Amino acid sequence: MHPMLPKEIELQESTLAFLNTGPKKLLINGGWVNALDDGNFPDINPATGEVLVEVALAGPEDVDRAVHAARAAFEMGLWNQMSGEMRADLLWKLADLIDQHADELSELETLDNGKPIRVARRGDLPYASKHFRYYAGWASKIEGTTIPISIPNQFVYTLREPVGVVGLIIPWNFPLLMAAWKLAPALAAGNTAILKPAEETPLTALRLGELILEAGFPDGVVNILTGPGVPTGAAITAHMGVNKVAFTGSTEVGRKVMQAAAQSNLKKVSLELGGKSPNVIFADADISRAIKGATWAIFSTAGQECVAGSRLFIERPVYEQVLEGLSNEASRIRVGNGFTPKVHIGPIISETQLQRVMGYIESGREMDLQLVSGGQRLGGELANGYFLAPTIFAHQNDEIPLVQEEIFGPVVAATAFDSYEELVQRANGTRYGLAAGIWTQNLSKAHRLAHALKAGTVWVNGYGMFDPAAPFGGYKESGFGREMGKDAIDLYTQVKTVWIGL
Repeated sequence: MHPMLPKEIELQESTLAFLNTGPKKLLINGGWVNALDDGNFPDINPATGEVLVEVALAGPEDVDRAVHAARAAFEMGLWNQMSGEMRADLLWKLADLIDQHADELSELETLDNGKPIRVARRGDLPYASKHFRYYAGWASKIEGTTIPISIPNQFVYTLREPVGVVGLIIPWNFPLLMAAWKLAPALAAGNTAILKPAEETPLTALRLGELILEAGFPDGVVNILTGPGVPTGAAITAHMGVNKVAFTGSTEVGRKVMQAAAQSNLKKVSLELGGKSPNVIFADADISRAIKGATWAIFSTAGQECVAGSRLFIERPVYEQVLEGLSNEASRIRVGNGFTPKVHIGPIISETQLQRVMGYIESGREMDLQLVSGGQRLGGELANGYFLAPTIFAHQNDEIPLVQEEIFGPVVAATAFDSYEELVQRANGTRYGLAAGIWTQNLSKAHRLAHALKAGTVWVNGYGMFDPAAPFGGYKESGFGREMGKDAIDLYTQVKTVWIGL
C-alpha cells in the first residue's frame, strides 16, 4: 500500500512497485539518472492534494546531456543504421507492451491526472497503443518523388529525411496519449527525441520510458526529462542542438517557444495551442442528442481539453429547451475521485488551475450573467482535492473574458443566435481556431457552415472524435502544423532535392 493513497483503492502490484521506488529519475542515454544538482519536485495527486512521489527536476545541464545523447544516437548509433522496417518492429513491440501494462498505466494516469480510471483504461490507453501501431506502418513507407524538369540531361529527385533531434513538450490533460501523438511519428521518421511531460503529470511518461527500454530501442533514441517549463522546457526550446520542437499547451507559452526557437538556431516549430471552440445547435438538430453531445463537449475531462466546446451557440427557437436540457444533464454528472465507481469527471489538475477557473466564474457573477448551473468548488469528502461543479453561464455579450479567453475548466458560455450570418461572425469572433461542432439534420447547412468556420477540425453531429489517420491542428492563434495522419510525418521530416547530371 502506498502511504499517500486511501485504503479502499486497490492498485496493481506493479503500480505500487513503481510508486514505491521513487524518487523518479531522468532517462538519458538508456539509463535512469538523477538530475546533476540532485534536485527534485513533488508530484501531487489532484484528487487528494497529497504527494504521490518525488520526481527529478532536469536543469539546463541535464538537457545538454540528453541532447548530446540524442545527437550521438541520431548521427552515429544503431538508430542511424536501422531501416524503416526495423523501426516499425520496435514501435509495434512498444504498442504491445503498452497493451500488456494497460491496467497499470491507467492507474498511474488516474493518480497523476485525476481522470476516471474507466476513461483512462477504455479511452487513453487503447488510443496510445493504436498511435504507435499506425506509425509503425508509416516507418517503411516514407518516400520522395522524381521531378520532371525543363533542363536537359538532368535527373531530379527528392528525399524525405528525418529532422534530427526533436524536443517534444506535452501537456497534463492527456499525458500518455499526447506522448504517443508526438513520439510515434517522430520515431517512425527516424528522429531521436527528448520528451518532456508536464510537471503535473510525469508518471506515465516515465513508465513509458521503462517500456521503451524493454522494447529494445537503442540508447539515446528516447530521453525523458521531467521538470517545469522553466528551467526544463525553456532549456529544451533554446538548445542549439535541438532541430525541432513540437509543443502542445497554452498560446502564451507557445509564443515563448517560438521566440526561443528564433533566438537560438531557427529550429523548426509546430504548435498545438489553446482553443475557445464554438459548438452550434440548430433548431433542426436532433435536440436530445445535441444536448448530450454539448454536455460532454465541455465537461469531459473536467473541461480541461483544448477542443472543449466552451462557447455554445443555440438557435433561438430551441434556446430555452437546450439550456434546460443542458442544466439537467449537468446535474446528473457525478464528480469525484477517479477511482470511485461510476464517477464521470475528476478534479481540476491543481490548486493554481482551480483558482484560475474560479476567477472566471467570479467575473461572471460580478457581471450579473445568468448562472444556470454549478459555479462552486465541491466540499465534503472532496474538499482536499481540486473539484469543481460543472458550470453553465448564459450570456449575450461576446466581448467578455468568459467568452473570449480559454478557461480550461468545466465552464460553458451559452448564447442564442437568430441568423446564419450572425452565427458565422460570432463563432469566428475569437483569436482561436482549433475546433468547432455543428448539430443539424440538414447536411447542406452543415457543409456550408463547416467551410465558413475558421477552425482546424469541425465535427458534425458529434464532438471530440480522433483517429491516428485524421490530421489535427489549429487555425489562427491555436497554432500551426498538423498532428496525426501523414501530416505528422511531414512535421518530423525535411525534404532534400538531388540533381544528377546524365
